Amino acid sequence: MPKISVIMGVYNIGDGSKAKIAIQSILDQSFKDFEFIICDDGSKDDTYNIIKEITKLDKRILVIKNEKNMGLAYTLNHCLENASGEFIARMDDDDYSYRERFEKQINFLEKNSDIDIVSSAIDIFNGERITHKQAIRCKYPKKEDFLWGSCFVHPATMFRKDKLIKVGGYRIAKETRRAEDYDLFMRMYANGSKGYSFEESLLRYYVNPIAMKKRKYKFRIDEVVVRFKGFKNMGILIQGLPYIVKPLLVGLMPNKLILKIQKNKYRGD
Repeated sequence: MPKISVIMGVYNIGDGSKAKIAIQSILDQSFKDFEFIICDDGSKDDTYNIIKEITKLDKRILVIKNEKNMGLAYTLNHCLENASGEFIARMDDDDYSYRERFEKQINFLEKNSDIDIVSSAIDIFNGERITHKQAIRCKYPKKEDFLWGSCFVHPATMFRKDKLIKVGGYRIAKETRRAEDYDLFMRMYANGSKGYSFEESLLRYYVNPIAMKKRKYKFRIDEVVVRFKGFKNMGILIQGLPYIVKPLLVGLMPNKLILKIQKNKYRGD
């Protein structure tokens, strides 16, 4: 049984060049005791065959697929159903995990039994160069820190599998379409979990400057629902009331201002 199960969803990856780099960054980890579960979420192109070809030489990789496009939450739960590791590590198909990421995260989790979630700062990559470091907001987030937003970078995160399964994995609902990670972290905290974030970057996070655009307002409405349920479950609904409407107010801001804020979010350089 492997120590870590790495889970990653893929969808319409084109020629697979970014996915190949992402996958190789996992295979090159200094910590080797893992399995890598990749799920094709009903792609309309040749994603499944491309991934099978990329991964055919490493027996630690299992490639599965959804018969139709189901979204990230469903896809990650499908991966979890096939996971046998004690710990779950997330990865996205266009990011890059630094070589010692798993080693540092698992060492921390094994030395700190009270911590169930561990993540890190990230380096923002535009496809050509690292533009800046996105620093963490705090090392040991409390429930109240979720009022501002998610406290952990999803693709840089590692979990204790039993704690993740205890809350039912990722919640599949209309409102979690773009906030499955935020929702999960709050449900885990409501269930007694605690987390930690490394101040150093353990992952290079790809942001396409051309594709970066204002989030559709319907997804901001969804986030309001996620915030309401999350704050209520964590017992901070009263103090969280002003923060629940934050996504709606942000959605009314000019697009250029939103993009500027996103680019400078927790800038650590």
